[in-house]
Formats: sequence, C-alpha cells, structure tokens
Amino acid sequence: MTRILYTLCGRDERRPFSPHSWKTVMALAHKGLDFEERPTPFTEIPKLENGFSKTVPILRDGDRLVRDSFDIALYLEEAYPDRPTLFGGEGGKALSRFVEGVSQTLVHPVLTRLAVKDIHDMLAEPDQIYFRETREAYLGRKLEEFPPMREAEIDNLKQRLEPIRHTLKHQAFLGGATPLFADYIVFGALQWLRVTTGPLPLSSGDTALQWYERCLDLHGAKGRAFG
Repeated sequence: MTRILYTLCGRDERRPFSPHSWKTVMALAHKGLDFEERPTPFTEIPKLENGFSKTVPILRDGDRLVRDSFDIALYLEEAYPDRPTLFGGEGGKALSRFVEGVSQTLVHPVLTRLAVKDIHDMLAEPDQIYFRETREAYLGRKLEEFPPMREAEIDNLKQRLEPIRHTLKHQAFLGGATPLFADYIVFGALQWLRVTTGPLPLSSGDTALQWYERCLDLHGAKGRAFG
C-alpha cells in the first residue's frame, strides 16, 4: 500500500515549507511508516484529490483521505496503535491541543512576519500573485514592509519561545524523555522559518535551539534533508 502525503512548495520542490506539513512528515516518521511526499504549489492544492481540501497536508493512506495535521496525527494513532505513540494517551492529546494553541497564537504570527517576503520570493509567478493578494489583505501591509522589521521580530520570537525553554529545563523534549506530537507542532513552526529564511536566529547556547537541533536529528535526520 502506497501512502501519499501532499505538502507545500514553491518553485523548488526540494524545499517543502508548510509548518503543518512538517508536523505530519515527522508524525509519519515517528510511526515508522513509509510514504511518498508530493510537494504542491499553492494554486495547485485545490485540484488535489478532486478538491478534497483547500490546504495541505493531505494524507492518502490506501483508500482513506485525511486532512489537517492534527487530524492526521489522531488518525495515525488510531490506525497504527502497534507503532510508537504520538500522544502517550488521552492526556497527551489534550496537552498537544494546548501546545498547538500556543504555537499558532503566539509563535506563528511572529514567524509569518519574519518569513512572508521570503516565502513570496520562493514562489512561481501565479503563486506570487495569489500569495501577495491574500497575505497583504490578511496582514494589512505590503510585503516589502516586513524585512525592515526583522530585528524587532527576532526579539519577539526569542521572548515567545520562553515557555519552551522553561519546559526544557526539566526534560529533553516537550514530550518528556522522548518526543511526542507536541514536539512536532513547535518543530514544524521553526522548520518553516529555517526552510524559508535560513538558519534560526537563535544563539548556540539557547536551549530552544538545542532542542530544535535534537529534533532535526530524529528519525534518520529527516528534518535535515531539506532547507
């Protein structure tokens, strides 16, 4: 049975950059499940699987189609209970929802402002048009206004990663001694920044960066294959 994971790319298919797709890449690797990744540009996503979803990731597992990174993780946990757990039980699912909320409400907005112009520049022309129209409408600024804000946004990012640092004082991963889906949620966000803008703007002694480097090395260094 061939599993297919649809992810997001720009002109270069070798640089898939969606934070949510990276969560799923890591979740599949965590479960030890083989899959074929099919990076897809923004404007081609609505054509996938007969319009199944407007966004990626989309997982086809045999006859089953699943969208949304969290729903895919829940599906993998249920469909493959004999493989390593992504949550460690019901409490882990609830805590992962909390981590997802922290990531998407506190970390993602900063990453968006840091990466938005670089993402635009990675895209082919049809996708650049779509991306500029939608992102400028959402953000209320021209894309060219964001690069001059970079240093201030880097300071914001360092502050918003403080809950991660606090947790890592006590354990190697957000999941404890070993990673869980909660780790992949935040890892996916930071991987989004690295693939689109370059090395993370964190100091070598930063425990958040050290944790991120550990995540890059997981599952045969899956995260280091791109970017």
